[in-house]
Amino acid sequence: MNAGHGAPPLARGYGSWVEVGDRVFARRYVFFDQQIVAILTDDGPVIVDTRSSPSQAREILADLRSLTAMPVAAVIDTHHHFDHSLGNATFKPAPIWGHLRCAERVLLLTPENLVQKAAELAQDSPDLAAELRDGVVLAPPDHTFGDEGADIEIGGRRIELRYLGLGHTDNDVAVVVPDAEVLLAGDLLENGAPPSFGDSYPLDWPGTLVALREFARGAVVPGHGDVGDLAFLDRVLADLTAIADLSRRVAVGTLDLRGAVAAAPYPERAAREALERGVAQVLGELD
Repeated sequence: MNAGHGAPPLARGYGSWVEVGDRVFARRYVFFDQQIVAILTDDGPVIVDTRSSPSQAREILADLRSLTAMPVAAVIDTHHHFDHSLGNATFKPAPIWGHLRCAERVLLLTPENLVQKAAELAQDSPDLAAELRDGVVLAPPDHTFGDEGADIEIGGRRIELRYLGLGHTDNDVAVVVPDAEVLLAGDLLENGAPPSFGDSYPLDWPGTLVALREFARGAVVPGHGDVGDLAFLDRVLADLTAIADLSRRVAVGTLDLRGAVAAAPYPERAAREALERGVAQVLGELD
């Protein structure tokens, strides 16, 4: 289980819905600097990602009242990590969409794993830590699809769910709202901080972002940090391409890890995590 986004940042520019495209609203939450999106439809809002706990999910529901009084029509999980899926049960009976592997991995968020995550969060987020220790109801996606992705129609709006390859995890889904020209990238993109590499695929991630570029026609909403655009996507792509290249050089012995960390586009700790994961992938050592 991995999120890797660090302690909550100071609140700057948070606390309101921002319309990033026609009837597509993003709200930036302080905890993990996370972006949550509401796509308004004639049948009610579609919520993309549900945060880290039932209480955080209830906060989304309370904040939705400023946009609509309609019940949530559906939920989409961009991937399985706890900070994107542990609020799912709060939105039932709304259908939850996600990749098949997302559903499988949500069910692996065992009590033991959650207690471990609670211990990591205890100092910075004691209330959340207590929730995780007390246990949460796992609600994996119940409307699933494979690598072929899915196109869904909800309340007169078409929403495209695209699996484009390995990246931040093995089940990342990009959400495309074509009539609003909005791309929701989940944690394939992170703005203002290095991505999380804990269960990533650094060699494949750049190619996945190349495929993602096709859908970047307007606002590009990352899983964490400021809303961006195609230029932002390309900056992340350049950084991840550098990580993949450095990983290959370390793996074949033309560069040592210390030199690769110094040359990487991230601070030392994040660079080391990224490169160690990348080298392991080159050597065929990933699960």
